[in-house]
Amino acid sequence: MDQLRAMRTFVEVAERGAFAAAARALDLDPSAVTRQVAELEGLLGARLLVRSTRRVALTPIGQAYLQRVRTILREVDEAAALASHGQHALQGCVRLIAPALFASRQLMPRLARLQARHPGLAVALETGPVATACEDHDISIVVQAGPLDGRFVAHRLAGAGLLLCASPGYLQRHGRPLHPGELARHPLLLAELPRRPRGLRLSHASGAAVEVPAAAAPLHTSQPALCHAGALAGLGIAALPSFAVQEELSQGRLEQVVPDWRLPGLAVHACLPSRRQVPAVVRAMLDFLRAEFPGGTHDAWSIGTATALPTMRLAA
Repeated sequence: MDQLRAMRTFVEVAERGAFAAAARALDLDPSAVTRQVAELEGLLGARLLVRSTRRVALTPIGQAYLQRVRTILREVDEAAALASHGQHALQGCVRLIAPALFASRQLMPRLARLQARHPGLAVALETGPVATACEDHDISIVVQAGPLDGRFVAHRLAGAGLLLCASPGYLQRHGRPLHPGELARHPLLLAELPRRPRGLRLSHASGAAVEVPAAAAPLHTSQPALCHAGALAGLGIAALPSFAVQEELSQGRLEQVVPDWRLPGLAVHACLPSRRQVPAVVRAMLDFLRAEFPGGTHDAWSIGTATALPTMRLAA
């Protein structure tokens, strides 16, 4: 029995839900498809599929086996491509999820360089709040202030500051706070995230610290990208990562508020669900990200002198 061929046949049957549909897709006789799956089950000593008159369904063992087989077959295909064409002929798609602001401001401008280096590598990019490595994605970009939780592989890409920013128009209309205590009189645009406390805690180089309660704000959202848009529109003062506002600060479209006071620093990590069975295209993407970003504990996007940020713990 050709085990790899039987594995490919099993995947086709599982994804299409029927032996006949898999046979048509593979251009095989339906009896050949049935025989290959049966021989595979005999080799494994386990039932992978439950047959009915109309459809087939995966058993619990079959579901787990399907996930592993997909990875194995992708590895086999990529190894064959590497052997035939060399490292620059990688073919495949990397599933990546990242916060929207980081994706639009930092990933998108770099994808042309990735494409030039690996023309056959595609990126399936999704955005949203990301707190840990997502099992459904090859790489998860996690941006947060606290330590990482969970058992996964984390590669630190960079440090980032969390800055209080407002538009010049807003500051002209409502005044510029000179001390954190004055922030309570201003609407604060803060993304409502599970791990982010309401309100702010700012610290000073002198050792002083100020707690600022969250005032009533005209915008309630879990999306930092909308807080960014709200700050540009003059809705209030937003707490935004330095990697998202570097351009607006340099252009004068946003201004930093109480710049001598600091919010807790952020860390940017590229997280993988496991160390095992990392496909070549995922490894190439990870290597690219690590080359593009500086790592370290300093704010990579600071305006002027870099600011040291707290060292974050990498998950085991």
